[in-house]
Amino acid sequence: MAMSGARQSLGRSAAAHAILITYTIIALFPVFVIVINSFKTRKAIFRTPLEMPDAESFSLIGYQTVLKQGDFLLYFQNSLVVTVVSLTLVLLFGAMAAFALSEYRFRGNSLMGLYLALGIMIPIRLGTVAILQLMVATGLVNTLTALVLVYTAQGLPLAVFILSEFMRGVSDDLKNAGRIDGLSEYRIFFRLVLPLVRPAMATVAVFTMIPIWNDLWFPLILASAEETKTVTLGAQVFIGQFVTDWNAVLSALSLAILPVLVLYLIFSRQLIRGITAGAVK
Repeated sequence: MAMSGARQSLGRSAAAHAILITYTIIALFPVFVIVINSFKTRKAIFRTPLEMPDAESFSLIGYQTVLKQGDFLLYFQNSLVVTVVSLTLVLLFGAMAAFALSEYRFRGNSLMGLYLALGIMIPIRLGTVAILQLMVATGLVNTLTALVLVYTAQGLPLAVFILSEFMRGVSDDLKNAGRIDGLSEYRIFFRLVLPLVRPAMATVAVFTMIPIWNDLWFPLILASAEETKTVTLGAQVFIGQFVTDWNAVLSALSLAILPVLVLYLIFSRQLIRGITAGAVK
């Protein structure tokens, strides 16, 4: 019986790994197409988009254009700063709010949870005019701080909703044992609860990170100055009303993929570890 159970667990684990690998290949195929076409001539991009570049079609004109026109290193730095800082604040404040809602019973607990859940259903872009007026009044227009505040507010409802469900599953005996040992609520939160909900935090990070990095709406409205442009907004330089420099666009997108792909791999490792661990159980 033990051998049979072990084989079934290994089978489920192998199936989970196979599914994850398949989804990864499907998800990365468009990225692969963009990258290989960024090393081609304009003619080859439209004639043979799915073929690898050869000696005849290989060209670096797109990357040369990107590096010469505009300060793309600054754009990358702005996007990276906004994404990392926003993710940190979303995970920190979202986890703290989720812990309070799941751990403590107080009047208005359910109402507060419903209020936060409304943020998932109501897009933040509906309040663009009010947000712009607020940023103008506080002098935060054309600053990265404005983008960080907006993206933090945008990501908090989903973070609280997901993390609170996971934190309700953390053993009360473990937390009570920590209180008996003299641990403060902050130590219980950081040392006992957070390590147990790490896969959930990775899930929140993955779902929050991509919209922030790829967003064009709020950078265009709140931070359109040259020194605060993000990489997505900077890439619009090569897209014109009548003529589009596809070599430069694909090259800019290929460069933009690298940082977010690294961040995705960092967070997805915890996500995959949680999924496969559940499959073995």
